Amino acid sequence: MIEAINDRLRHQEPSSPKEGDHDIDGVFKFQDNRVTRATDKVKSDLTVASPASELPVDLGKGLDQVANTEVGYGNGPDVTSANDEQLEVLCGPLLNFKSMSNTLSGPPKWHGSVLIVTKPGKPHPHLYLNCVNSTKTDRTPGRMNVVSDGGSGQESSGFALDQERPIQGIKLYTDPVKAFWRFDLELRLQDSEARWEYLIPNMRYVSGPSSRSSLYTFVVPGASQSMRIMFHSCNGFSVGTDEDAWSGPALWNDVLRVHEQKPFHVMIGGGDQIYNDGVRVSGPLRAWTDIGNPKKRREYPFDEPLRDKCDLYYFNNYIKWFSTEPFASANCQIAQINVWDDHDIIDGFGSYTDHFMKCAVFRGIGGISFKYYLLMQHHVPPPKSTYTTSSPQTMISHGLSGAGADPAQLDNTFVLKEHQEDSCFIMGHNPGPYVEERSRSLYMRLGARIAFVGVDARTERTRHQVNYHDTYELIFNRLRSELSVAPEINHLIVLLGVPIAYPRLAWLENIFNSPIIGPIRFLNKRFGVAGGLFNHFDGQVDLLDDLDDHYTARQHKDERKVLIHRLQALALEHTIRITILGGDVHLAAIGRFYSNPKLAIPMELDYRYMANVISSAITNKPPPKAVANLLARRNKIHHLDHDTHETLMNLFDRDPRGSSKTAASNHCTMPSRNYAIITERGTAGTSSVADGDSSDIVANGNGDVPGDAPTKENVIAKDGHSPLHEGEEGAGTTHVVASGVHMGRLHGGLDVCIRVEIDQHDREGKTEGYGFSLPALSALSSKG
Repeated sequence: MIEAINDRLRHQEPSSPKEGDHDIDGVFKFQDNRVTRATDKVKSDLTVASPASELPVDLGKGLDQVANTEVGYGNGPDVTSANDEQLEVLCGPLLNFKSMSNTLSGPPKWHGSVLIVTKPGKPHPHLYLNCVNSTKTDRTPGRMNVVSDGGSGQESSGFALDQERPIQGIKLYTDPVKAFWRFDLELRLQDSEARWEYLIPNMRYVSGPSSRSSLYTFVVPGASQSMRIMFHSCNGFSVGTDEDAWSGPALWNDVLRVHEQKPFHVMIGGGDQIYNDGVRVSGPLRAWTDIGNPKKRREYPFDEPLRDKCDLYYFNNYIKWFSTEPFASANCQIAQINVWDDHDIIDGFGSYTDHFMKCAVFRGIGGISFKYYLLMQHHVPPPKSTYTTSSPQTMISHGLSGAGADPAQLDNTFVLKEHQEDSCFIMGHNPGPYVEERSRSLYMRLGARIAFVGVDARTERTRHQVNYHDTYELIFNRLRSELSVAPEINHLIVLLGVPIAYPRLAWLENIFNSPIIGPIRFLNKRFGVAGGLFNHFDGQVDLLDDLDDHYTARQHKDERKVLIHRLQALALEHTIRITILGGDVHLAAIGRFYSNPKLAIPMELDYRYMANVISSAITNKPPPKAVANLLARRNKIHHLDHDTHETLMNLFDRDPRGSSKTAASNHCTMPSRNYAIITERGTAGTSSVADGDSSDIVANGNGDVPGDAPTKENVIAKDGHSPLHEGEEGAGTTHVVASGVHMGRLHGGLDVCIRVEIDQHDREGKTEGYGFSLPALSALSSKG
């Protein structure tokens, strides 16, 4: 069937889309003016510039020397393809979720995008979209994304070309090596969960298996359902890790198995979706890293030849990693939401000393990594140029327009102008201190009753701040604006990247900053003593940048306290349960903020109760057992203020499947690869992803079906080392939500499952689950 479509398309030029066009069922419509403008332009030749006399002249920013049209910057490469019928694909497709609209006035709409990276000079790609309707559709065993036609033994795409309107690709960026194409999707949500399939004809992968299907599927929730969420972080390996000993990214096999059982609607990447640290070891920064004199390293120029080599390194690393199985199979069928962290740039970016972070090399790779972060993880055009000492206009941000244009970078290059940013972005007012671009936090509606905010905690980060004060104002203003018109939202998921409810390590910071380290540092410089203790950048203790990243670090404590107080006020004002996601630390844990037990506030009325779901890493190796056990011993009850306590929860009743990963006394930190699943348990009269299947509705760990079963309402614990509410009773492997598939009894709450790897040598990535449930916040929340 696919070959028939490809053959037909070779002799058929699809009609260009027009604003307001939709298919026969009215479920697809191009996204408003922003997308239509770009699409209408690209149906002609994107690389044709206006006459020089029509170009705006801006000598200070270099735009007088490059093509600058309404469509974009630059003329693009003069490349012709030897095969003008096939798309030579370097990477993709990658599926992203962008936003929801029409949530107040009618059937809600789902907005997303698909990205492919091809060789340049290829024909304009198109995407076909089709609704399969039922998530019970049979799929051919062993081959993903292919729908059976009802037992005839023939594979069918379900497409009818006479009825399907092609979605035209939008060229985001192209140069002599590659071209990035985005397809904008808009779907009308149906009454129940639905499976959609998409086809990009004439695709031929440049590397890898030649038998890959060009037909893919994904699942969206019903109009009255909230999205089922998969959360992960640290998706890559640190420099020097024996990747084969850890079976590569094996846990993605488990993600796909669970997705087959009960589909995920979205997967949230909490930072470090890729590890680019190798740029200083096997990449073009090796010579710079080897310079022994810190002053010479700081003064080293980031000229155009070095920028070009680093650009190619980051691009190649992205293509390699995002094409690596089984991660690649998840990318094309589970919609992504991503916020970056340091390894997406380079280890510790933002947390080294200020004078070192301002050096040309760090600012240069900050710009390049931002470029590919936007393209690969957000499907939006990059800045027109990135920082280089060869072009002074790129070294200063020019307000909202970013850094100036570099004619050398735009030679044989095209960068799309997008005249309206995606509505999901919360753009910072000012550029970051070490990146000439503004931060991009995210706000999205995740279905009927869940909202999401992802804080960009890296672009503005220094050793003494995480985000600018005015960026917090922008974020909370957006949240108040969205929540005030959507009283049906019961849960707010807040992604911070780094854990915020976590054991204190101030004693370790004190040691690393104490005079004791001075003589050791001297011996290290002179004789190489304790070489592994110090990093190669600023000569500080290697772990210090990781400690400085933490919200619990002494220099971030005030900022942390203000943030939690603002979240508490938001929860009280809008009666929403706030749950925080964090990664980074390469182990699993559950932190909680909660009201002082002396106030006697039940959890369903406690607006201060916020769980911090810490899930890390899905791919990178965990810390040694001794580190996890040390953190567990430091798990004291801390006091944010007189009324707010915090501590880690005892989630891990045992090590997974008879393994020995922690001490017998450690029940709160798990040093094993993992990922998290979050699912809403619908309230009476609402729809959840498990409605209609009574086997999914179970009390908690004992497996009793609710109804006449007794409940433990208004549980008030003595302290946070005990279960704080009914959903925490029986937490761990015996709790029914530990399966990641079945649901608990807290109507309106969230079921949380952390699936933990059993054996690092198992390439199937088998896991054991640990679960608990979070209550919704009652409208009668106490102000105690």
